[in-house]
This record gives sequence, C-alpha cells and structure tokens, in this order.
Amino acid sequence: MTLQWLTAGMGRSILNILVLTLTATGTATGHATQFRHRAAKPKPVHHEVAVVKDQDGVAEARLIEIYKLIGQAQNREALVKADRLVEEYPHFQLAQLVHGDLLAAQIRPLKTFGDVPEALSVGVAPALAELREESQRRVRALRERPAPGTVPSQFLALSQKSRHAIAVDASRSRLYLFENTANGLNLVADYYISVGKAGTAKSAEGDQRTPLGVYYITSNLDPKSLKDFYGSGALPISYPNMLDSKRGKTGSGIWLHGTPPNQFSRPPQATDGCVVLANPDLQHIIRTVEVRTTPVVIATQLQWVPPQSARAESKPFEEALLGWRNAKTSGNLQQVLTYYTPDFNSNGKNLAQWMPTLKTEIDQTQGRTIQLKDVSYLRWTDAADTMVVTFGEVADGTRIGWTKRQYWIRQENQWKIFFEGLI
Repeated sequence: MTLQWLTAGMGRSILNILVLTLTATGTATGHATQFRHRAAKPKPVHHEVAVVKDQDGVAEARLIEIYKLIGQAQNREALVKADRLVEEYPHFQLAQLVHGDLLAAQIRPLKTFGDVPEALSVGVAPALAELREESQRRVRALRERPAPGTVPSQFLALSQKSRHAIAVDASRSRLYLFENTANGLNLVADYYISVGKAGTAKSAEGDQRTPLGVYYITSNLDPKSLKDFYGSGALPISYPNMLDSKRGKTGSGIWLHGTPPNQFSRPPQATDGCVVLANPDLQHIIRTVEVRTTPVVIATQLQWVPPQSARAESKPFEEALLGWRNAKTSGNLQQVLTYYTPDFNSNGKNLAQWMPTLKTEIDQTQGRTIQLKDVSYLRWTDAADTMVVTFGEVADGTRIGWTKRQYWIRQENQWKIFFEGLI
C-alpha cells in the first residue's frame, strides 16, 4: 500500500482500547479548553499497561516515522513500531487509531481513517472525527509536497540579516521553516501545527482565531518562566501588526509555543489563537531562528511560486520605493509627501504631526544620496495589496543611519506609505 493510506480494516481488541482511551480523556484537545494563561490539568487515565513519560515529544516523532513507513508501503515495519508505541503510550489516541488501522488492514477494506464500527463509536464520535482530521492532514503533508525550488508568494525579497523565515499554511496544518541562503530561501523542515478553535482571520480579543498576515518574532520566552501548558517554550509574534491596527483589530499574546508534556494528539483547530507545535519541533525552531529578524507569514493557504516570478511581480513596487528614496535625496519635502497616504500614522502621530520628523531627516542628509541597505519586502494580499518593508537608511559619507519598517498599500495602481517607524 502507498500513501493512498491503508485499504483494509480494524481489529476489535484495539478498537476497545481506543474507545476506552477516548472516553477516559474526553477529547483529543487537552489544551483546547484551557489555552493561554492556565496550566492544563490532565485527566486520569486507567490502563492495564503503564504509561511511560514522554521524553521531549519522542512519541509524536515516532508516530511520524510510522506514517513515513506507511508512505513507503512498509506496513509490516510500521505495525511493529506501532505495537511498541501504543504499548508504551496507551493514552496516545492518534497512535491507537493508526495501530488499529494497520491491524485491520489485514482483514477488510477501510472506509475511513479509524474505521470504528458504529456500536463502538457511540459517545466518542466528535473525538474520533478530530483524530481522523489530524491523521488526514499529517498524511496529506507527507504526500503533497511543495514543488522543489518554490517559495511562498509573500517572500519577494529577504535581506541576509534575516537568516531564517517561517510560513504557516492553516489549510494544511503545516509550518514551514526556511534558511535564507545566498541563493535564496531553502526549505529545511516542516511541522504539523494547530491553530485557533474558530479558525483563522483573527479580528478581536478572545475570538479564538489565529491572525493572518506578515509578522516577526519579537522575543524568546524562557520556558522556566512558563507553565507546563506551554511545553518547551514560546516565541511571541508581532500581532497586531500595523495593517491589523489600521483595520481596528484587537487582541495580543499570539505565540508559537509547545504543548503540555503529556499531550500527544491535538486537532488542527485546537487553540485560542496561537500556533502550537509538538515540543521537539518547537525546540528545533527556538534553537534555529533569530528574534526580531525572522518573519512569520500566516496564510489560510500558501501559494508556492518560483522565486523569479515573485521578483518579477515586485518590479512596480521596487520602482515606487526607489522613487521615494530619490525624492528624499532631492530634499523636496512636498514631493516626498506625495508618497504618503492621508491617513498615515507613525506610532500615534498623523502625517501633519510626523512631518517635522521627516523634515529633520531630510535636512540631516544635506543633499547627499540616500542608500537603502539590507532591504526586505514581503507582500500581503487580501482585500488590499500591501507590502511590509524593512531597510537601513544611510546617507553617503555617513556611518550612522536608521533601520526602518514601512507599510505600503496599493491605491489605484500607486504604492503609498501608511506607516513608517524606526526599529
């Protein structure tokens, strides 16, 4: 059998274990009911086999290994590993589901993931549905891979100061980690993730949705300062960003974080808005990425494109950015102001209030050519077309400049700045 998954049945003994596990633990979403600022309280589980404490998410990594063996049509080897996994972790619900499918594959065709007979599924149908959805998403991620050499369409240009980048595809429950090399972005790893219980497109505090947009990792929280609920650590991101604020969105505390030590399975939609990963996956990300310079794109569905086509689409914006730089170099304040929207905002200052700052910057350049260094720009397109731009601004002959972030919006085929601030 291949990644069409399994094509045969389910053993009754393993079904009884699975249903017992689901009944004992309620659902597969241990953290879905207590998400952010309260420690999860695991419910007691009763088994004939002793539970072995998970060591940094080893159980989840072993399940992925079983999936890969199934994808390689090595079901016998997969069953051996599944036997050991469920013996050591009898409360690992998704492992029980896969184990049952592997056993039953030798008897009869499966109708679905976890093909539990109706008589046994009474009372646990919602939890089974969540496990099936999780399993399907994991298998789909192994089967459907991004085309080699492609990148998410949001990444138009990334400075070498951003050594890594992250993209989240909510529709696939997947987080992709990239290394930014001299030859462009290189996909180095991807992981299963959960998002908000109410889905994506966060707009208000407490709506249990995960935000969509372009963000940056703002800090790395010491796991010693966190409850076990957050697992091996947390990386807060910059929600709400300036586009979110412009649109009146509220809320805060959106993190990439881990899971309680005893938690294994979790549905694709199981959080209060954060992006949640298995602990070993999060640990790898924490060890790899840099605070403040790592962008995080969260999309309903990522569009993967060749890098050269993404750059070709960015030409009109590059011309606008160059025009702004040239206008500022010329020292003509009125010409520079034509690049800003009427509702421009800079950390609470409107355009009129911010104008003295802009005039001071122009005066300080004294007619010298302004150079833009280490330029990054990421595109976000929904109801509007926006660009998140980061660069160093330095006048020729000087060694000191500013590191800035601008938000541009396309209005009637013209790019305009609606936010500008120092980093």
